[in-house]
Amino acid sequence: MATDRDEQQRQQQELEEIRRSFAEMGARMGSLFEPAETDEQGGGAPPPVLPPAPRVERRRPSWRLLAAAVVLLLVGTAFGWALSPGDSDSPPPPAGATGTTTVQPTPTAKTVTKTVVSVPEQCVETAELGDEVISRLNRNVRDERLFLALRDYTIASQACRREASP
Repeated sequence: MATDRDEQQRQQQELEEIRRSFAEMGARMGSLFEPAETDEQGGGAPPPVLPPAPRVERRRPSWRLLAAAVVLLLVGTAFGWALSPGDSDSPPPPAGATGTTTVQPTPTAKTVTKTVVSVPEQCVETAELGDEVISRLNRNVRDERLFLALRDYTIASQACRREASP
């Protein structure tokens, strides 16, 4: 029982110290909810002046970092150029190109693979109808003509998908 009483007294002392420190702090800072009290002379104590915030230095990227980035760009470009296929004059085949022709090898000839571009007619029509719908939307033409163009585009798009799928 003696330890419970000692513990209770210690907690009371700590509580009184906390209350006293809060009272001292409140006396120094004043109340935020009540107007500040002024002396009879009207002077009063000036509010405490805070020191200016420390200045933050902005560093520019060093020239070494810039030089390293340029060198890395040049090395990457050189590797890309060196590792690219030798036949860079012919343009790459477009996406969605179909049809491949293979020439049978002969003892003196190499195998040549040539891609033939073939686009279904429905896909061409879909692109044209899509352009028309976008044009009407951009011009803010939102009437029966837009509805019809959008319906035709949807039908053509489905036909294009069916035709282009393997």
